[in-house]
Amino acid sequence: MSTDVRPAEAAPEPAAAPAAPGVWVTFKEAPRAVKTVLAGVLVNRLSGFLHVFLVLFLTAEGHSKGHTVIALGVYGGGAVAGSLAGGTLADRLGIRGATVLSMSSTAVLTASLLYLSDFTLLLCAIALVSLGAQLFRPASATLLAEQTDGDRQIMIFAMYRFGLNVGATAAPLLGYALYNAGGQTYTLLFWGEAALALAYALVARATLPARSPVRTGPVREAAPTGGYGAVLRDRRYLLYLVAAFFHSAVYMQYLSTLPLSLKDAHIALFWYTFAVALNGFIVIAFELLVTKVSQRWPLKITIGLGFALVGAGVACYGLPIGPAAVVIGTLVWSLGEILGGPAVFAYPAGAGPEALRSRYIGSFQFTFGLGSALGPMAGTWLFLQYGQLVWPLVGACSLLATLFGLIAVRTRPAAAA
Repeated sequence: MSTDVRPAEAAPEPAAAPAAPGVWVTFKEAPRAVKTVLAGVLVNRLSGFLHVFLVLFLTAEGHSKGHTVIALGVYGGGAVAGSLAGGTLADRLGIRGATVLSMSSTAVLTASLLYLSDFTLLLCAIALVSLGAQLFRPASATLLAEQTDGDRQIMIFAMYRFGLNVGATAAPLLGYALYNAGGQTYTLLFWGEAALALAYALVARATLPARSPVRTGPVREAAPTGGYGAVLRDRRYLLYLVAAFFHSAVYMQYLSTLPLSLKDAHIALFWYTFAVALNGFIVIAFELLVTKVSQRWPLKITIGLGFALVGAGVACYGLPIGPAAVVIGTLVWSLGEILGGPAVFAYPAGAGPEALRSRYIGSFQFTFGLGSALGPMAGTWLFLQYGQLVWPLVGACSLLATLFGLIAVRTRPAAAA
């Protein structure tokens, strides 16, 4: 590895060759388009407080609890479909076109929710705004992969996740501030979210490339003909998608099954809020630092450890040791998240041919989103059927994810080779 010609050409920084690039070096040397995408991920997630306030908005508008449940299901379905459609749009419209369409449509549709009184029209708008908000993600991930050297991709995707996590943490606070600034109404909140989305659409239009310089000529033309059918014919990658589905389903249990389990065990609500806050702190504070080390490991090992630790941590919630199980379990699966998360998200970009990169990314994000949507329902059902036995059952799903991941991940992804 040390005999590669690139370190020899990098005369100003010869000492950087043996070690994996750090956070600041990676960001500083990234192309302008990559920096725009990383900032856009933060802005998109920061403006994503619609789902947080959607139930409150619908009930304030006089809709029933049943209608709010339907609306939440429609919102989740739109998000899953948007991830899959985004992979196609990245090929058809280019990265800039897909991003501008995603953000501008999100801006218009978010503002329109304030003025739709008919519930059917409101549901259609909710589905479209959720779909539109996800369209840019496969395009963004494709650009990050195409304009970043292979040895820096895991760190770049760690920054990508960092923006997602910081935005997700701050979004409810920003939304609440806009809600109060608007006199405890939703007008300023929704218009504020629309303005943020539109602002990023304008920045993306000015700074992102229309087409990637990597994918040109005959290779570029091959992508639409292969499509998702070519992805489905990659048996090994399909196994990775199955592993990602199980992993995301298990990961989401802390948002759905854990509070029910703690209530059933008569453990104070404080410990649930503490677990959520602890995970957020660990991910934001340590993921980039851990990735600086783990990016040098083989992807197979990093992804396998990430899957296994998430499952082991969630299984710890079933230990009969009271609040200590909550703390120990959260620490273990948070370690798995910061260790494996960047590699899990980076791998699809190099798992297949370059001409199908956006489709590989889109299929992964679709599968991950599907697991995130179905996991809470499955976990809740298992808890209602089997009580505290849900935790070893869920842990067994992570064992399958680990096994499938170790088999599926190629030692040297095709695109990188």
